[in-house]
Amino acid sequence: MAKTLVITDLLYTCERALEAVRDTRDSIIRHLETLIVRDGRVDGEQLEKHQFAAHGLSWFATYVEALTQMLEWAKRLDSSDRFGELEQLILQAAYSEYLHQIYGGIPISQGEIVRLADFGIEARERKLLQTPYTTLLREHGFTAECRARIAELIVDGHFGANGLGDETLELVRDQFRKFADDQVAPHAHEWHLKDVLIPMDVVEQMAELGVFGLTIPEEYGGLGMGKMAMCVVTEELSRGYIGVGSLGTRSEIAAELIRLGGTEEQKQSYLPRIASGEILPTAVFTEPNNGSDLAGLRTRAVRDGDTYRITGNKTWITHASRSDVMTLLARTNPDEKGYKGLSMFLAEKPRGTEDDLFPAKGMEGGEIAVLGYRGMKEYELSFDGFEVPAANLLGEKEGEGFKQLMETFESARIQTAARAVGVAQNAMETGLRYAQERSQFGKPIYAFPRVFSKLVWMVVETMVARQLTYFAGREKDSDLRCDIEAGMAKLLAARVAWTNADNALQIHGGNGYAEEYPISRILCDARILNIFEGAAEIQAHVIARGLLSRR
Repeated sequence: MAKTLVITDLLYTCERALEAVRDTRDSIIRHLETLIVRDGRVDGEQLEKHQFAAHGLSWFATYVEALTQMLEWAKRLDSSDRFGELEQLILQAAYSEYLHQIYGGIPISQGEIVRLADFGIEARERKLLQTPYTTLLREHGFTAECRARIAELIVDGHFGANGLGDETLELVRDQFRKFADDQVAPHAHEWHLKDVLIPMDVVEQMAELGVFGLTIPEEYGGLGMGKMAMCVVTEELSRGYIGVGSLGTRSEIAAELIRLGGTEEQKQSYLPRIASGEILPTAVFTEPNNGSDLAGLRTRAVRDGDTYRITGNKTWITHASRSDVMTLLARTNPDEKGYKGLSMFLAEKPRGTEDDLFPAKGMEGGEIAVLGYRGMKEYELSFDGFEVPAANLLGEKEGEGFKQLMETFESARIQTAARAVGVAQNAMETGLRYAQERSQFGKPIYAFPRVFSKLVWMVVETMVARQLTYFAGREKDSDLRCDIEAGMAKLLAARVAWTNADNALQIHGGNGYAEEYPISRILCDARILNIFEGAAEIQAHVIARGLLSRR
């Protein structure tokens, strides 16, 4: 098929189209400012009243940033003579489809579509989006011929250059892809079906590879690498199995808390042991009646001499039994409501066994049965006078817990976005393999347009999510504030993971609904990504507040 499918002067056309959607984004922000901003500050009541439009702004701005980063990806490839036919078709397909959605309606969940009219953008303003460049991309970017050509180009499992542009990171990717292919993927479905913990020999191999100390400074026993390396490693491990990718998250959160908020003594004590895998951390924040509303947290920590006694209940605690140390958020000042009375503790505990999950005095717990994300297990915990040395108060200062936790949110959400990209990639590859192997009506089902078109869009949107995630990682590595960018990456990547898994299961037909097929597990694993580390609705709320506060 001829290369003329690629739009002439593609990079220039995308650049001009991007100008139009940026102008529209700015117009939306101005419209919402009149409704939500009072005296230069976001009014919480008005933000809630106009929640649908505000969350729609978050998605609109995420699309604009995603298109921006896709163009930057294309320019990097072009400058190194790697912007081939597949990459060009991926770029124009992404622009075409996202421009269609921007103009016609962006899905912010399965049953909710936000349209320009919801922002108060009148017909006259909407016409500003209909430039010659946006029209060209919408009408001729993602045609049936384009889909068919991309389908031809990906049959060998090549899905486009990732554009890392860093030899070290490419080597890291190769190393962890091999590990995931050899040690994780062949066993992941068995772990899921048996609902067992990821074997310790796998955890030990991860420790030897440096997973748990990846971003910990070298002076504390880590590898001293950046968030981009974290993205690459997390993506590859999660492509093998989300549980393995998420093991690194526990250590990342704990190490970040200690590195940023701990005393020097706490850093010297904990960071080397986390980096080596000697101790496995878990995050103990969520309570039964306080999911995203940490200001309502009720677990108490009462000081008694050189000890704090913890009393209260926690839930959705990942990897709690086998962990050695808990980063535990509790209220040290009952008179200080909201966030100010919260403190963070480094609460050590013995590892549990199958016969005794929580052998620590003053602590009990039970497993929560879940659909997916099973390799570390989820638990409910109750504390009744559980003792933590006062020296294990993070930073040895009360009332800093929420602030300390907030400092880790950017990294945690970037890593969750990378996990989502890995799951999206896994779903895509699993769907492609099945479509090529499964024959119906005398030919592989991959030959049917409704099948290969699903896979083609997976290729395109997975690349979009990947580039948005890499952008957030690069911003973090540059010591730039990236709370909005990290939130956007997590918001979009989580949706892509779910969409890919759902469509890959559809390609499997009835077999996809059978537990014996891995896609059934991937679907269950993908669903959690829209919930943890900030549910999609909470994430959109945070992004909207940030966008309306930055001006």
